[in-house]
Amino acid sequence: MIYNNPFLKLSELVPPIAMQGFLITMIVLVILGTLVDIIHKKNVKYFFENAKKAKKSATKELRAGEKASVIAKTIVYDIGTTSELGAGKRRVAHLLGMYGTILFWIASAVMIFFYSSSSSSTAPSAWPVIWHVGAIMTVLGGSWFWFFLRVDVYSEAQPWYRIIKADLFVLALIATSLFGLIWSYLQSLNLNDRWDDKVFLVLYVISNLVLFGGVYWSKFAHMFYKPGAAIQKNLAEADGSRDNLPPEADAPEKFGLGIKREAPKHY
Repeated sequence: MIYNNPFLKLSELVPPIAMQGFLITMIVLVILGTLVDIIHKKNVKYFFENAKKAKKSATKELRAGEKASVIAKTIVYDIGTTSELGAGKRRVAHLLGMYGTILFWIASAVMIFFYSSSSSSTAPSAWPVIWHVGAIMTVLGGSWFWFFLRVDVYSEAQPWYRIIKADLFVLALIATSLFGLIWSYLQSLNLNDRWDDKVFLVLYVISNLVLFGGVYWSKFAHMFYKPGAAIQKNLAEADGSRDNLPPEADAPEKFGLGIKREAPKHY
């Protein structure tokens, strides 16, 4: 199954141009949803106004090279390794989900645009493997987060099956990868007159529509905001403005003996 290119066999039912059009439509939905989110919530406007205000209290003028260094370090370390989560299960789950999703999306785009037609060359085995491994990583990371690491479940004793609007993104992400894997497995069996693979194909398409079409109602847009916020935070620390916050106190931390009784988990 892991070497199966599911989009090649799908081309017997759906023209490659239709698959490519669907992928482009999903990208357009993300752009539109993010723009509507920006206009409605005005968080980008707040971001730039806050940065402009903080610049007035800067104690150092950063040169272009220094800014580039801070931005590069933020992208590679803070964003690339989700360092803000610290060492632990939450960080591992996020890394699994993040890199799994990136691999899954990139492999999907490559196979749909270059290896989905019977007239095209056979896809290198690496791309189907990347697609399946990415999907598995996303399901593992997303499920680990959903069942065991969510704040309302882990810290507030809410049941794992309690669903709110903010959960739309992670659930759609898990569903997309899971339905894609099941669809690919059933398709790879090559049994005559199958119909169940088409059921999971439909579920795969629907979950993609929910994921990419629900940007405005989910946390999808946060993927674009958080890197910008992390870069701004590190630039503010480098130039001394600290986002208009006071400097850290030069004093020992005193939390009382109760802090030793259990690991911090109450947010």
